[in-house]
Amino acid sequence: MAASSRSGVSRKLWLLATAVVLAICLYTAGWFYAASLLKENTLAFLGSQEKRGIAAECTDAEYRGYPFRIGLFCSKVSVDDKANGISGTFGALRSAAQIYNPGHIVWEMDAPAEVRSSRGLTLNTTWTSLQSSLIAKLGGVERASLVIEGAKTNVVSTADNQTFDVTSNHAEIHLRQNGADLDTAIDLKGAATTLPGVAQFLPALDSSLDLTLIGRAGMIDGTDPNGTSLTGTKAEMRQFRADLGQGRVMTLSGPFSFDENGRMNGKLKLRIEQIDAWRKSLGEAFPDFAPTLDTASKMLSALGGGSNASIDLTIRRGKVLAGGLIQIGEIPPI
Repeated sequence: MAASSRSGVSRKLWLLATAVVLAICLYTAGWFYAASLLKENTLAFLGSQEKRGIAAECTDAEYRGYPFRIGLFCSKVSVDDKANGISGTFGALRSAAQIYNPGHIVWEMDAPAEVRSSRGLTLNTTWTSLQSSLIAKLGGVERASLVIEGAKTNVVSTADNQTFDVTSNHAEIHLRQNGADLDTAIDLKGAATTLPGVAQFLPALDSSLDLTLIGRAGMIDGTDPNGTSLTGTKAEMRQFRADLGQGRVMTLSGPFSFDENGRMNGKLKLRIEQIDAWRKSLGEAFPDFAPTLDTASKMLSALGGGSNASIDLTIRRGKVLAGGLIQIGEIPPI
C-alpha cells in the first residue's frame, strides 16, 4: 500500500475516533444538563404546590442513571397537606426512566411511612417491597400503578384511644385517566384486621374494587382543584368484592356520590353468598352483635329465598335503607 493510501486511511480513522469522542462528550453534557433542568424543575414544582397548601420535600435530591437512564433519588420524602390536614414522612425514594422513553417512570420506596391526620388518626406502615410505575403525558400523568408486598399498618385514633393493625400479603392499586374521569382498580390478597393482644376477628380475606370517579381525572397528578377530597364527587362502582373463602362472597355495585357535607347518597345492589356462613363468622368476631346478625341473616334469606340473597340498598345522606324503606344502618360523613 502506498504511503498516501495509508495516510488517507489513518486520517479517516482519526476523524471517526474524533467524531465518536465528540458525540460522547455532547451526549454526556446533554445528559447532565437535562438532569440539572429536571432537578430544578422538580424543586420548582414542589415549591409551586405551596400555593395549594401542600409542602413537599425531597431530601438530598439528585439525579442518577448515566448513561442510559435518568432518575430522581431522595434519602427521605415528606409531604404536608395543610388544606386537608394530612402530613406524612416516607423512606428513601429511587426512580428511573429510560432515555429513549422518559415518559415511563418506575420507582420504589423504602419503609417505614408515617401519615398523620388532623382528625386524630396516625398510620404507621412497613412493607417488604413497594414498587410503582407511571406514564406521564404533556402536562400531567396518564396512568399509574402501585404494588405493595407484605404491608402492615398500625392505626391509632387519638379521638377514642383505639388502635388496630391492618395487614395484607399483596396489594395493587391502578389509576387511569379516562377523559375527564378517573378509573380506579384495587386488589388486596390476604387482608386482615386485628386488635393488639386479641385474636384475629375474621379470616384473611381477598377483596377487589373497580370504580370510576366522575370528573376527577386530575386526582392522579395533583391538578384537581379539589385535591384528594371526595366531597361533591359522583362515582360509579362497577363492583366491590369481598371473599372470605369457602364460598363466603359478598359483592356490591351501583352509582353513589358524596354531597358537599361529605354525606353519602346512592343506589347499590348487594349480593351475599352463603349467608349462614357469613352470619357465623361475623357472630364469632362480634358476639355483641350476634342477635342483630341473626335477624339480618333471616331477612336476607327470606328476600333471596335460600342461602344466597340480593338486595337493593338506597343511601340517603348516609342513611342505608333496604329496599328503599327499612333503615339498617348509617354511614358517617367522610
